[in-house]
Amino acid sequence: MDPVIRPATPADAPGISALLNAVDLIEIGREETDTAQVQEDLTHPEAALAENSWLAFHDGRLVAYGLVWDDSRGERIDMDHYVLPEHQDAGERLLDLMEAQTVRRARANGAEKAVVHLHLNIRPTLDTALLTRRGWSTVRRYHVLTRPLDPAADPLPPAPAGLRLRDCRDEADRRTAHALVEETFVDHFDHTPLTYDQWLTNLGNRMEWDRVWIASLEGEGDAAVLVTSDHREPYGWINILGVRKAFRGRGIAGHLLRHAFGSYAATGRDTIGLGVDTANETGALRLYERHGMRTHFAVDTWEVTLPVTPDHPGA
Repeated sequence: MDPVIRPATPADAPGISALLNAVDLIEIGREETDTAQVQEDLTHPEAALAENSWLAFHDGRLVAYGLVWDDSRGERIDMDHYVLPEHQDAGERLLDLMEAQTVRRARANGAEKAVVHLHLNIRPTLDTALLTRRGWSTVRRYHVLTRPLDPAADPLPPAPAGLRLRDCRDEADRRTAHALVEETFVDHFDHTPLTYDQWLTNLGNRMEWDRVWIASLEGEGDAAVLVTSDHREPYGWINILGVRKAFRGRGIAGHLLRHAFGSYAATGRDTIGLGVDTANETGALRLYERHGMRTHFAVDTWEVTLPVTPDHPGA
């Protein structure tokens, strides 16, 4: 029996969250998706759910979900894909629809091809043979690292001489934080430049700006940025830790990391996490491991390049 497929709406957030948690249980052994985060995805100002989202149902049960988004305004298009393992037919049908939409998006952007990225657990519920048959391949691996926190073991560290941290409750500091993110991540794999407004929108409306810090050095100016968020259910989260090239190797990243540990331990959080590119040339993975962070699970970036031609199904 063919699955019933329709676009998502914001009202579907609880059902989608339940599906994603079922996938979480299989892939990482615990539920880590909260409905509020799904709701933010579905109500994103640029979501355009009628064209960019798909739900697949079998006998009334939601068994697969897909979402396409286009931050680059160029050839790079991203998509999310979730499917229960016993419903690979529904998963492949969504791949058909999603790939066609990425081509349409790339064409609308004036690009000659769609370079599509999909992040999947290294042992995903999706049968990856479906991807390889369609020309997909893995191009990068990320680890989600976590670390236990304890108020006694993780006090706020004293700042090194000349280093000062300020939070980003002021609009001017938020704009500085965005500029530092763009500068420090410009050479990183898969970084998509964002305007300030796009960055704010993608961070979501639950950000607490007193948990975003800029590090400055006396007489030398702003050196680094630390963006964190406290709205994930299982743990506090380090979104971004970026140090300007001229200031790397001076212990600033380690201090910011310990500052995050101490700040979140003081609120009662017992765990903190982050995602890291294992091939990051700045040595970020080694830094995090030196500070006691360990792999929780790993994610592969899958990529396919689809031509934008008149005879392509999505053109």
